[in-house]
Amino acid sequence: MKLILFNKPFDVMCQFSPHPTRATLANYIKTPNIYPAGRLDADSEGLILLTDDGKLQHKISHPNWKEAKTYLVQVEGNANSEQLTRLANPLDLGDFITLPCKAVKIAEPEWIWPRTPPIRERTNIPTSWLCIVLSEGKNRQVRRMTAAVGLPTLRLIRSGIGDYNLATHPLLPGETMEISS
Repeated sequence: MKLILFNKPFDVMCQFSPHPTRATLANYIKTPNIYPAGRLDADSEGLILLTDDGKLQHKISHPNWKEAKTYLVQVEGNANSEQLTRLANPLDLGDFITLPCKAVKIAEPEWIWPRTPPIRERTNIPTSWLCIVLSEGKNRQVRRMTAAVGLPTLRLIRSGIGDYNLATHPLLPGETMEISS
């Protein structure tokens, strides 16, 4: 069984098949017969786990297993305690209600790499960083959650999946690391 950690760069599609305008996982990963366990949108960055083991892939990505996923989120605005409480509690996003999660305001992580291209900056509007830990992961969920409480996401980095994280397994965007099983 292979398990590969990959730090997906911004604007890369989380697929191996060709895309007409964007880079894909195939531009970075040459190991045959592996597949991503879960996805990140092209405009999100960070940790992806890839494996050749179908059972492990299912366990990591299926919501029934509730594998914790940690996101570092730069948002527009200065997050306050009311907004953090709303994020942490079940939140009605229209088509579903989120499960409770952990949502805290943090200092800007010192180890984060610069994004290419940089996020847009407005001199008169502050930004803040949040750490959000989910046990589910629906399409664009973190972005939808922060927007619902008045904090649009500017940058989204998945820093951890279960026991694997970029703090203990440091990788720059585009780098991989094979973990022995």
